[in-house]
Amino acid sequence: MKKFLFNSAILMLFCSINVSAQTSKPYTDGPVWQVQFVNAKPGMTELYLKNLSEGWIKEMRAAKDAGLIMDFKVLQAPNASGNDWNLMLMYELKNYAMLDGMSEKMDAIASKIFGSEETQHTNAVSRNDLRELQGGRLAQELNFK
Repeated sequence: MKKFLFNSAILMLFCSINVSAQTSKPYTDGPVWQVQFVNAKPGMTELYLKNLSEGWIKEMRAAKDAGLIMDFKVLQAPNASGNDWNLMLMYELKNYAMLDGMSEKMDAIASKIFGSEETQHTNAVSRNDLRELQGGRLAQELNFK
């Protein structure tokens, strides 16, 4: 019986320390952002932005209407160096769980908007004449208390 009480006391102490550690963060986890960094080739920025408005923007609006994403944004900044990004494409997800099955759902939206995979591939290849992809990140927003 003494051993049981001792083990129970240790368990309660551990649980209270664990709960205390979890609630001491000065923030809560917010939504998740998928960010893509793009460098529009010299002289091609306006043409690429037109391409975005006819493609990516339509796809993001459809994804938002379908409840797959919460929001999307395009940010523009001067290049810090010759091979740096000058456009940032972002879309917001409620949480990491929203990534489950996202590719298939986005493929279905793209097929509905743009047609066959062959057409989509041809358009993707032509976009390479306008821009260079600089990588991407998946980041979580922190909401400070």
